[in-house]
Formats: sequence, structure tokens, C-alpha cells
Amino acid sequence: QVQLVESGGGLVQPGGSLRLSCATSGGPFSRYAMSWYRRAPGKERTLVAFITANGDWSNYADPVKGRFTISRDNANNTVYLQMNSLKPEDTAVYYCHINGYGDYWGQGTQVTVSS
Repeated sequence: QVQLVESGGGLVQPGGSLRLSCATSGGPFSRYAMSWYRRAPGKERTLVAFITANGDWSNYADPVKGRFTISRDNANNTVYLQMNSLKPEDTAVYYCHINGYGDYWGQGTQVTVSS
């Protein structure tokens, strides 16, 4: 059974940093691209970052370009999202996702950016 467990969220001041982790199991992690999504209360879930199966290329939504970095460790079946220079508009629940492998989602991890 595919499992996705996000962690690393929390409360941070504007300009601060967080590193999110997504531990995966039960799926072909190393053979698929991975993404991070986020969803603010009352809003639709949106893509924020993407990385290829072997980690050789990544892409980002415009609002996070230059501030967020996605990476992966295939030996540990884990994908990361380093978030720097955080803004209040980054406040959301963050989810990881296996691209092109069904509609599997974890519980997400809450990121709150506030003074």
C-alpha cells in the first residue's frame, strides 16, 4: 500500500526557513517524478515544485522560484522541500505526490508564516 508521510512544518516568522520531508513506502518511488503541492484553507491544492525520478531536473511555481528547493534521496525513498525567505502567503498545508501514479496523498504538514 502506498504511503506518503509529510513532516517538518510549523510556525515560522516571515523571512524564516523550514525544511519539509516526505517519507514514502509501498510504491515505485525511484522510478517516478515527485511533486510538492500546497493548499490554503478554502483554496484548491496547487503545484509548487517538481523533480524528476533521478533528481536531475526540477521546476517551481512562479511564487516560490528562487526561494524553495526540491530534492530527493532515492536510497531513503524521501523527497524534501527546503523553503527559505518564507512569506505569509506561503501559509498552507503542504503535500507530496507521486506524479502519474494515481491519486495518493498523505496527511500533509502545516506551514504557518506569521509574526
